[in-house]
Amino acid sequence: MKLLIMCEGPNEKEIINILLQNNCLKFTEDDLLGLTPYHARQIHSSAQVRTELNLYPGEVKIYRIGDKQSDKLKIPAEYKSKIISVEKYCTKPELEMLFIIAEQLTGAYEKVKSGMKPKDFAKANIKLGKKKYDNSTAFYTEYFGNNPALLVRCINDYKKYNGSHGKDEHYLAELLK
Repeated sequence: MKLLIMCEGPNEKEIINILLQNNCLKFTEDDLLGLTPYHARQIHSSAQVRTELNLYPGEVKIYRIGDKQSDKLKIPAEYKSKIISVEKYCTKPELEMLFIIAEQLTGAYEKVKSGMKPKDFAKANIKLGKKKYDNSTAFYTEYFGNNPALLVRCINDYKKYNGSHGKDEHYLAELLK
């Protein structure tokens, strides 16, 4: 059996890549379909995912990672017998909460969260040296890439901060070693 990691966006994919490269997850690249996570919301819209599913003869378990997971994963008929389960790992309200936690700004964010999304708060308050947060994958790499321990701490703290997800949603922390 292989894992198919489907990330909502490139930033979620980068977080998973940082964790993979630093051996922080319960699985390794060898466990992954195609040896990599994918930026893909649906199977039918990703030629890479379809190709890997076509090439791999065994069963596949899917982990979907992202904040907007209201869209149901549509499994094409040709893969229904191959895909044995789908699990959602949620980063809501938004992945930027990891920066807010890292910078110890959760108290300040709590004061404005009713009128401000985490992404907007991060753009106004998060810096790396002189560079302001810009929602780029490069910023995630620069911020967390050389400090995976900080990323792991923030993911674990996010679970405590957030409280609870829906019954069919998991936390990224559950994927950590």
